Amino acid sequence: MAPHYPEPYDDRGSRILRSTLILAAVAGVLTVVVGLVFMLLNPEEYGLSEGRQSLSLSSQPDAITSGQPRQALFEAPPTAPPPLPQVVPAPPMQPSNPLRVVIKRLGINAPVSSVGVDRKGAIQTPPIDNPNLVGWYRHGSTAGEAGPAVMLGHKDTRTRSAVFSRLGEIRNGDVIEVKRRDGTTAVFTVGGVEQTGKATFPTQRVYGDQDNAQLHLITCGGAYNRSTGHYTDNIIVYATMTGSHRS
Repeated sequence: MAPHYPEPYDDRGSRILRSTLILAAVAGVLTVVVGLVFMLLNPEEYGLSEGRQSLSLSSQPDAITSGQPRQALFEAPPTAPPPLPQVVPAPPMQPSNPLRVVIKRLGINAPVSSVGVDRKGAIQTPPIDNPNLVGWYRHGSTAGEAGPAVMLGHKDTRTRSAVFSRLGEIRNGDVIEVKRRDGTTAVFTVGGVEQTGKATFPTQRVYGDQDNAQLHLITCGGAYNRSTGHYTDNIIVYATMTGSHRS
């Protein structure tokens, strides 16, 4: 049976992107066909699909305020595995729901709420009236458990910046902490940052099974098209668990 991945989602007023995702495994090759119907009420969207065979190596699209050179983005075919940090991964932990995400270098310390999918398979988003909230995809792994824990956050709203407004500034080797309900904190090290067009989202790399405990953070990036109400790209951060401690 082919794995089930959520459909793309959009934050235009409604918390879900109405779309159709068909997954099929043919000779071991995953084919993803995505039809998108966008709702244009808020300036942010996310997309999942396949199609592009490689990614262009480019600089971080968002402003870097540290004065340091911009880091080159991860480049690989959509079916390639996530990039790993130059640190030995820690053994996976038992499942426990995430409570907070902390990225000290970016000044992020945000609560986490679970999100799922609707009856059509469209992934939900954190409510736009709580722009500091991070959404954890509850049908995937929990942070620290083997596999990818996928978390989503708004870049901005029509009136202000949101929780992941600085996510494009993250660098390889940066530390992300996820505080868990069981009283432990899972510590992740960033291994790569990817910018991808919404029509070429690497679904398998983001949501596919992994042996290590991984954390994948997603927000919008690229240019904002005022005529369509969409950002052109997604920013995806890939991190691997390299430690843990009591909270």
